[in-house]
Amino acid sequence: MTAIALTIAGSDSGGGAGIQADIKTFSALGVYAASVITAITAQNTKGVTAVEDISVSTISAQMDAVFSDLKVNAVKIGMVSRTETIEAIAARLRVQHQPVVLDPVMVATSGDRLLHQDAIQKLRQQLLPIATIVTPNLPEAALLTGRPLAASKHEIIEQAEAILKVGAKAVLIKGGHSTGEESTDYLFTDGAMHALSAARLETKNDHGTGCTLAAAITAYLALGHQLHDAVGLAKDYLHGALEAGRDLAVGQGRGPVHHFYRMWR
Repeated sequence: MTAIALTIAGSDSGGGAGIQADIKTFSALGVYAASVITAITAQNTKGVTAVEDISVSTISAQMDAVFSDLKVNAVKIGMVSRTETIEAIAARLRVQHQPVVLDPVMVATSGDRLLHQDAIQKLRQQLLPIATIVTPNLPEAALLTGRPLAASKHEIIEQAEAILKVGAKAVLIKGGHSTGEESTDYLFTDGAMHALSAARLETKNDHGTGCTLAAAITAYLALGHQLHDAVGLAKDYLHGALEAGRDLAVGQGRGPVHHFYRMWR
C-alpha cells in the first residue's frame, strides 16, 4: 500500500522551506505527499518580504478534500500563524487517528517572526495536546514555555517537561542553535531522554532544516517506523542533506539543504 503523508504548512516561494521542503522530503523518502497550504510567503535565501494568510474556510476545505479521499498515514503541521487557523486544524485532526508531527514554526532561519504573538497560547492549548511529537529548536522551545533561551542541559530538560505537561506525547528539542563540535538533539518520550548527536557541519546552506527534519520524521512514521527509530532515521537523512547541500549554488543568501542527495548525481 502507498504510504501517504500530509503537510499542513506555508508556502516558501524560494523552495527551501515550508510546503516545498516537506514535499521534497516526503518524495525523497518514498512517501506520497499531500498538502494543505496555510499561508503564502514571499521569500528567498535572503529572507521573508511578505506573508499572506489563506482563509480559514479554504484551509478547512483543503483538509476535508484530502481526508475524504486519501488514506493519510501521518500528518505534519508547520506554519500556522493565526488563532483561527489553529482552531480549524485542531478541530479536524481531533477526529483523525494518524501520528501528528508538530513543528512550531515561530521564527525563520533568517530571524523573521512567522507566528503572531496571540497565536502562541492557542497553539499550546489546541495543537500540543494532539501532537505525537513536537520539534522546537531552542528559541521556539523558549517561546512555547515562556522562558529564557535554554543555556544548559538542565534548562532544556525543564522546558521539555513543561511542553510534555501540556499534553504532547514526545518532544524533540533541536540543538542546531547551540555551539560546539556536535549538534545534539534531545528526544523526550516514554519518561526517558535520548541524546542524538551528529558532527556540526559548517555550511551556509541550511535554510529549511527544521521543516526538513520534521517532514522526515513524518515520512518515516507514515512508513510504519516507531517514533524513536523515525527520529533517528530523520536526523541521519538531514545530516546527509546538509552535508551534500554545501555544494549547492542556490541564491545569494542561506541556501537550502539538498533534499535529493541520495538520487542526484
